[in-house]
Amino acid sequence: MSCMDVNETIESLDGQPMLDLLKAVGGWSIAGDFDLSGWSLQQKLHKLQNRYNMGGLFSWAVQEDDRNSSLHIIQVDQGGLTLPTRDMYLNTTSNEKILHAYLEYMTEIGVLLGGERNTTRDMMKEVIEFETRLAEITVPADERRDEEKLYNNMAIAQLQELAPFINWLEYFTDALRVVQRKITDKGRVVVFAPKYLSNLTTIIEEYSNSTEGKIILNNYLVWQTVRSLTACLSKPFRDAYKVLRKALVGAEGGEEPWRYCVTDTNNVLGFAVGAMYVREVFRGDSKAKAEEMINNLRTAFKENLKELSWMDDETRQLAESKADAITDMIGFPDYILDPRQLDEKYKELEVSEHKYFLNNIHANQYNLKQNLKKLGQPVNKTRWNMTPPTVNAYYTPTRNQIAFPAGILQAPFYDVKQQQALNYGAMGVVMGHELTHAFDDQGREYDKYGNLHQWWNNKTIERFKKQTECVVKQYSNYYMNGKRINGKQTLGENIADNGGLKAAYRAYADWVKRYQEELPLPALNLTHKQLFFLSFAQVWCSASTEEATNLQVEKDAHATPKYRVIGSLSNLPEFAKDFNCPPGSNMNPRDKCVVW
Repeated sequence: MSCMDVNETIESLDGQPMLDLLKAVGGWSIAGDFDLSGWSLQQKLHKLQNRYNMGGLFSWAVQEDDRNSSLHIIQVDQGGLTLPTRDMYLNTTSNEKILHAYLEYMTEIGVLLGGERNTTRDMMKEVIEFETRLAEITVPADERRDEEKLYNNMAIAQLQELAPFINWLEYFTDALRVVQRKITDKGRVVVFAPKYLSNLTTIIEEYSNSTEGKIILNNYLVWQTVRSLTACLSKPFRDAYKVLRKALVGAEGGEEPWRYCVTDTNNVLGFAVGAMYVREVFRGDSKAKAEEMINNLRTAFKENLKELSWMDDETRQLAESKADAITDMIGFPDYILDPRQLDEKYKELEVSEHKYFLNNIHANQYNLKQNLKKLGQPVNKTRWNMTPPTVNAYYTPTRNQIAFPAGILQAPFYDVKQQQALNYGAMGVVMGHELTHAFDDQGREYDKYGNLHQWWNNKTIERFKKQTECVVKQYSNYYMNGKRINGKQTLGENIADNGGLKAAYRAYADWVKRYQEELPLPALNLTHKQLFFLSFAQVWCSASTEEATNLQVEKDAHATPKYRVIGSLSNLPEFAKDFNCPPGSNMNPRDKCVVW
């Protein structure tokens, strides 16, 4: 209700809620109210990040410890950029349009909050320059795929030596005060980007040496807060983003307010929305049928393992044992159908019908508190990361677990009434995909208990890497709009796509042997095996603007939909056989890549 703003409260308040927030966090020179005399980076971060859960400079959270997955630990990583990729700052020639739109958007917001246009533009330019410095020291995604290399467990005292730009013990102590947890400088944290944090120290020292530099630091940090809340303000603020959105994805985003508000409510109260969704539309029999399907996929995956020439017997047995240990969650967590437990979950979240801006601030604070509460607590292996209405699925390596929310267990992915060829081609491949993630270039580093360590012998790892090089090379030869797909960045998803398709095809063939083939679909003139592949491709049928496609090529861990289909189908001999593709043709190349 607060998002739909029937009473026009958001419009009448205009920028006031943001100006009140700026006052509370110590002002912003862009909005004309800032006193540097008592300013310190430490206190600013305490306020913005530990009180309001805002971003900037780096990111951190309490998560499962990769090396001891039954415990939670603080993890610190690189972060702090506004634009989706570091390349957008560094490759100025090809991203000129985006950088220009970004500056326009920043300037417009600053002016709406009371800034003078020219001064605001100059100050925002300095913020972009600072973000560009951060982009220069940010490690690209395709160089961050080896989880063992990324993992650096250290005491807070060591982090202090590595990156002394703030007092880390003071920082974490301040954050944990809200949940009454204590921490000492011997407390352990996992740092995923030591080089970044060490370089960040150099940059911050440089800026802290002058009055002007400190103002830029403050402007940058407050901008990180302002930009994350502009969507909660009146129409002029929301419209300001359109110029940047158009440059990034090629569309201004003219969705109806109710759609936006449903998405936003699902983001904040997704399990409450989920309870309504499940009661209204989730068919109970889907759960049992999906369970059966997963087990068929697991069996097929293990059968495929036996045919891999690059794998030795010892590792094969370990892999089978890991596949058997994968647990699954289907549909939704049971507690959401108990109103008392749902009330308990959200009891610390304050929501008011006419205060949309404040509701979002409260949601931020609630999420931070829920995250911090986990420190020192054992890991709940049945906690859901996605809400029930979500059309997606995921694998969690630290829990060795796959999850399929109720939202994806519906057509076109899945329907108990439709033919099994269609179900296995769509939902079966999704299940196989998530299962294969347990064995992709990152998932394979975790054992069956979800702990990160080397559990394969060196020779097998070498042979595995040789198989994956083929996949990297294959996908790096695909282009969209003249941009090359990044085979390294998309490796994990490509392995999962290929392994998932192969396991689903085998599971479907096994199903036919057990239950005999269904009647053909009328008027289509396709065999069931052809239907299986058609159903798989149908899932990725999509339309996208050139800008959105370019953004996906640069940023996404998945290949573009077109090549998710072409890439995996052209590696599967059964596809070529079922569609009579001549050897050496595009969809039946003589050299195929096989990992799983």
